[in-house]
Amino acid sequence: MTEPILQVERLCAGYGRAQILYDLDLRVLPGEVVALMGRNGAGKSTTMKAIVGLIERRGGIVRFDGRDVSTAPPHRIARMGLGWVPEDRRIFTDLTVLENLEVGRQPPRAGAPTWTVETLFGLFPNLAEMPHRLGARMSGGEQQMLTVARTLMGNPRLVLLDEPSEGVAPVIVEQMARSINEMKRQGLSVLLSEQNLHFAEQVCDRAYVLEKGQVRFEGTLAALEADETVRRAYLSM
Repeated sequence: MTEPILQVERLCAGYGRAQILYDLDLRVLPGEVVALMGRNGAGKSTTMKAIVGLIERRGGIVRFDGRDVSTAPPHRIARMGLGWVPEDRRIFTDLTVLENLEVGRQPPRAGAPTWTVETLFGLFPNLAEMPHRLGARMSGGEQQMLTVARTLMGNPRLVLLDEPSEGVAPVIVEQMARSINEMKRQGLSVLLSEQNLHFAEQVCDRAYVLEKGQVRFEGTLAALEADETVRRAYLSM
């Protein structure tokens, strides 16, 4: 059996006195796209921040590429080839598209697809049309694409995408879906948090549905689509 590139076991985490995640288990296989689904406040973003070491882990084990990173600081995890795209699009607004991409540049990495400015412009044609535009003069959807592209410049083996379809125009959502499918075709592993079931069905192999920091469902997108009880209980607004 193929070893997971990401294995999370009994993960507990939270903020201050508030515990958000309770004994959470998940895995991502090489080349797989996996969705973390659930309503706002279910624990999706917290799960990603705990994996990359940005919040306190109170228990459990996180293994990335076969190595235990449960106590590793965020910068070391990033250097190992784990990329994170936050929901709030942390681009440098006073830098151009090209300059933002250069900030993310890292050397090619064994076992990971290699991305260049040229290949990323092919992946995100909108960015190719504005290489010298300042980040502050881009739309929210364009900034979202730039954030993803800058992360890919680090040639990661696994990318965590937090709500890639949230708050952007439908045309950008479709472009993002095509881009994620191309990342998968190149062999990149992706864990994304998502509320939009239709979007997840376009790009994901499997899904975990979270509620109150616990996994309530694990399975294929087809199985999730067929399970009306789960969808009504944990995904319907």
